[in-house]
Amino acid sequence: MLQGQPAAFFQPFIDTATGRIAGVEALGRLRQADGSHASVGPLFADPSLATGDLLQLDRVLRDDALRRFAAAPDDWFLSLNLSPLWISQLEPGANLPSLSQLERSGIAPHRIVYEITEAAGDLPRLIEAVARYRAMGIRIAIDDFGSGYSQLDRVFDLQPDILKLDMRLFQAAARGGPRGDAVKALAQMAERTGCWLIAEGVETEAELDFALECGARYVQGFLFAEATAELAASEQYRERFAALRTRFVDAKLAQQTRMLELRQRLADFMLRLKPWAELGGPLSALPDPHEFPSLLRIYQCDRSGTQITPNLEWNGMFWRENRRYLNHNWSWRPYFYALLAEGWNERRLTLSTVYRDATTNQYCLTASQFMESGQRLLLIDLDASLLPGFASEGG
Repeated sequence: MLQGQPAAFFQPFIDTATGRIAGVEALGRLRQADGSHASVGPLFADPSLATGDLLQLDRVLRDDALRRFAAAPDDWFLSLNLSPLWISQLEPGANLPSLSQLERSGIAPHRIVYEITEAAGDLPRLIEAVARYRAMGIRIAIDDFGSGYSQLDRVFDLQPDILKLDMRLFQAAARGGPRGDAVKALAQMAERTGCWLIAEGVETEAELDFALECGARYVQGFLFAEATAELAASEQYRERFAALRTRFVDAKLAQQTRMLELRQRLADFMLRLKPWAELGGPLSALPDPHEFPSLLRIYQCDRSGTQITPNLEWNGMFWRENRRYLNHNWSWRPYFYALLAEGWNERRLTLSTVYRDATTNQYCLTASQFMESGQRLLLIDLDASLLPGFASEGG
């Protein structure tokens, strides 16, 4: 039995382009006898509750959300959760209760986003329903994106307009490490498929920074607002968001300045290396890399990416040879052809982006410069985790 009076609460989405509220998500609450409100989320995961009671609760909450959203600014959207399991119970071609409910509300369909809330239900039936929603102008979002492989299937099958990153995955990714790499890859996939990205669960400034790093169009979370019964003013968080975004941009500009300084120091070091490399001098003639504590190795490749010299590694006191990777071809590394094209066309030192080296599992940055009229490539690998300000870039 359900305890409490159902009511819709609203949590805003902040548009990262403007800092204004662009819309809200409707979240269900039950008002308790003491005046507090409890989330209805656990109820929908309780197998002991009758499906009919839950379906009725969902419709009451949605009616309440639609009714009160009518007072929102005309440029806002309302995001409503939609269970694929309930759509699966409808006969093919049957009337969609959610559409009938929307028509009664008088809210324009283009202001509605339906969030697919779990990877369940009959997929062909869901695809049919989504096509009908989209024909009405309703947008589709996939919630908890990144929480499982099945979500990738649904992206390709449903072609959603919006992807909401799984909150737990996003918050863990913002702390760095492999999850950070994975979420950035998911964000790139969203961009390439034409989806807007929502970062859910933004509770700290570091998480906001990561959301902006991923290119999130909207952010949602306690850093700005929790869910409330009342609709906030569109401009309520604009000033604070602008200050946080400026701080983020300033940090990125400072990072870019450090990158330019690093590029110049590496270019000077390359000039010192080139005579030695072109003449094939002894290890004892190599310059001391004391200004590069992050230096991992120096080596040379031909234009096809095949390593033609041993790795030369500095142990803090002297250089030593490592012939393990001699004749290995590195053209499979994603950054290699970018270095090749940029360095060949501009004939200057080029830097890769920070990447995780699959061979050593280190975050690296590679500098390169052509020699001998473009026939050979001199490369320097750096440990990105030791570069000031670059550890977060690699995750």
